[in-house]
Amino acid sequence: MYKNYNINQLVLPLNLEIKIQDNDIARHVNNLVESIPKKAFDKYYKETGCPAYHPRMMLKILLCAYSQSVFSGRKIEALLSDSIRMMWLAQGYSPSYRTINRFRSNKDMQELLCQCFIQFRAQLIKEKIINNEAIFIDGTKIEANANKFSFVWKKAVEKYGISLIENSRRIYDELVEQEIIPAMELEQEATINEKEMVEVVEKLDSAIEVMDKEIAESDSVEKRKRIRHKRKRPKQLRKILKDNIARKQKYDRQLAIMENRNSYSKTDPDATFMRMKEDYMKNGQLKPGYNVQIATEGQYALAYDLFPNPTDTRTLKPFLDVIESSYFALPEYIVADAGYGSEENYVDIIENRQLTPLITYGMYLKEQERRYKKDAFKTANWDYDNADDYYTCPNGKKLIFKYNSQRKDKNGFARNFRVYECEDCCNCPYRSQCCKAKEGNNRKISINVKWEQQKEYIRAQLSDNKTGKIYKRRKIDVEPVFGFLKANLRFNRFTVRGKFKAKIEMGLALMAVNLRKYMQHTAAA
Repeated sequence: MYKNYNINQLVLPLNLEIKIQDNDIARHVNNLVESIPKKAFDKYYKETGCPAYHPRMMLKILLCAYSQSVFSGRKIEALLSDSIRMMWLAQGYSPSYRTINRFRSNKDMQELLCQCFIQFRAQLIKEKIINNEAIFIDGTKIEANANKFSFVWKKAVEKYGISLIENSRRIYDELVEQEIIPAMELEQEATINEKEMVEVVEKLDSAIEVMDKEIAESDSVEKRKRIRHKRKRPKQLRKILKDNIARKQKYDRQLAIMENRNSYSKTDPDATFMRMKEDYMKNGQLKPGYNVQIATEGQYALAYDLFPNPTDTRTLKPFLDVIESSYFALPEYIVADAGYGSEENYVDIIENRQLTPLITYGMYLKEQERRYKKDAFKTANWDYDNADDYYTCPNGKKLIFKYNSQRKDKNGFARNFRVYECEDCCNCPYRSQCCKAKEGNNRKISINVKWEQQKEYIRAQLSDNKTGKIYKRRKIDVEPVFGFLKANLRFNRFTVRGKFKAKIEMGLALMAVNLRKYMQHTAAA
């Protein structure tokens, strides 16, 4: 006996919504997009031309597809014919992959995604899933959609640029010495710039034209042969100079693309070569990618941004600015790992934003070790006399204050140091262990007073019962989001090129992670 099966018979219901379960991901996608205010979609409305697909529908099918680990425009188009979820969200429409890709890369898409995150966070607060007490910040590297061998390195470009200038200068000196062209007034005596190289080529063109004219007007074979021999070297130098000018322009364009970065990819100029955790060859190969920064609470991504620099230290300030300007007001506590701990970041959060950073610094865990605390040669363990302002070394000698010093990093942030020098390091039995200065020089130490105060402030915050518990939540709050993104969603590489498009795709992927997490939460409730 079999159950009735007849493929030629019409089967009810035709309403696909009945097939969708109450806690299905498609319903959560639908509820989220429907909660976005109508004015957020006004920029997509046009009164002329062919009527467009509704942006709510397009956003729904993108979010639903990303939640199913489908990122390709062609595969999303195929899902619209195969998936009941997608057919219900699209309500019978079947936009082509070109339409899907154009909508995904639309200039207003980023603002629409911000509205998604804002509405989703409001929903979490309303349902008391998060309490808006703190945000947990961390970053990860995602590989760009670019050829890993299409690299351009800043050091190489600068090196070749200097060599090119030196070569052009030698050619100019040779031309002047042989009296082929007259001497010029150069801006700098030891070098030559692009504008001056063009002038040299023009003068060389004139000199070669004169020789050509002489050859044409001469009736003597010997004279023509002599002039041709004389013309040979200037023509060679002209060709080299023209090539140098073209290369100089190319190097200038490459440096302009790089700006403050150390490298970029030719296939995706916004991507920077950085070390990835997914090192399959185990050789530390650098790959083009983006540094993705996210702010989470309750294992939900509440805000995000993309940065071209591989280190996290320089991303915190601009990321906090993005959160405040585009997403939500910052809560009382900003929590992050030691990769974000720096004097500049502490100043920004404590003094400028009037908030509390729960961010460790590089040596925090090391300083907690018993071995470190008992090491007599660590300057942090040396006795300090506050009244007379001096330190005492392990040999009992005083290190007296000598002068103030200021150091600036490449971004212009200034750090102030107080420099202390030992009164006498001669014949010290601990010199080899304590001092690296040359024989005859005394040990010097540089103390950044503000940095030491900030470290003391952080240690006090992390030892406090309340703030210490908040910091301990960091690993179980932000790290699972990356794990879910890469392992469960299988999002390990961008499918689009350019920072603008990659940022949109990252937003879709993170919102898909949020919706899947929320679906699990509501199922367990």
